[in-house]
Amino acid sequence: MPRSTTTVVEIKTATEIATMREAGRVVARALAACREAAQVGTSLLELDEVARTVLEEAGARSSFLNYRPRFAPTPFPGVICASVNDVVVHGIPDNYRLRDGDLLSVDFGAELDGFHGDAAISLVVGTGTSADETLIATAQEALAAGIAAALPGNRLGDIGHAIGTIGRRAGYGMPRDFGGHGIGRRMHEDPSVPNDGKPGRGFRLNPGLVLALEPMFMAGGQDEYRIGPDGWALSTIDGSQAAHVEHSVAITEDGPLVLTEL
Repeated sequence: MPRSTTTVVEIKTATEIATMREAGRVVARALAACREAAQVGTSLLELDEVARTVLEEAGARSSFLNYRPRFAPTPFPGVICASVNDVVVHGIPDNYRLRDGDLLSVDFGAELDGFHGDAAISLVVGTGTSADETLIATAQEALAAGIAAALPGNRLGDIGHAIGTIGRRAGYGMPRDFGGHGIGRRMHEDPSVPNDGKPGRGFRLNPGLVLALEPMFMAGGQDEYRIGPDGWALSTIDGSQAAHVEHSVAITEDGPLVLTEL
């Protein structure tokens, strides 16, 4: 999501982080179900229905459905963002049926007991190219590096530097003004978390801070992007492939705690 210009940060208690962990498990289950269902011939709307079923079974609410940030012309109509090939993020699920070799990113958020979890995966449908597999693997490597930098006493710039160094080294672009964010009682909270940064700079990471870290890499190497006619889908400007991965992570005295994994 676009970076915020103000910073009002909410620190979570251990009990609140435990509640967010339960929301995160719902997210993890939904993404695992979508990964399994993402076969050649499956429609994006069918994937959305898979995620809705997980929400219903968990007694959770969608963080995405009817969400409308300032930049959006209409409320979001799905419970997942389903972004295919050159779509980086915010793809609206529709009747498109997945084809062999498609690069699919699925972003999903769930609210449970008043707290949100948010995560994303990228995968190749059927048989993909080595370039796409490398793009996804590099995004996952960058996410792991960002999580490793989410230590108490570090700063936001350390996370951005960890993610950005891996992306730039691989020659990938990163969409300007988009990155991670704080998360808690609202899906998008302060602070914004850029996917590029200078170490030792920015907001200090204190225990109780919860962040959604989300590398977005574009294979063409450009940072520019275009917004689709629906006002939501953000695509590469040159038609190159894109990958997006994400976890919600709590800063604790014992180090980073990933909330959105099984």
